[in-house]
Amino acid sequence: MLEPLLGSKNRERVLQYLLARGEGYAKEIADFYDVALDPIQKQLERLELGGVLVSRQIGRMRLYSFNPRYAFAEEVKKLLERAREFYPPEERERLVMGRKRPRRKGKPL
Repeated sequence: MLEPLLGSKNRERVLQYLLARGEGYAKEIADFYDVALDPIQKQLERLELGGVLVSRQIGRMRLYSFNPRYAFAEEVKKLLERAREFYPPEERERLVMGRKRPRRKGKPL
């Protein structure tokens, strides 16, 4: 939806994922959208160089999140939230439902 404005569909995906989950790493984002890892890493690097994102190293993993000191952080988040309203309901639900732990054995769905 914001591809013409942001210049890349993967850039929009990265920003939407980080907005919904708060933070994430490249492999996690690539697996979520079922895309190659390299374009996601490049977008994360570009956004970090631009000051939109910040990262921290945890072991061998680089964890990214929005930069709270970025001048337009709130405006970018509002734009992404507004764009998400026009996503298909399944994709919206998938973005906000972030399950990190496995289900208990035998627990009903």
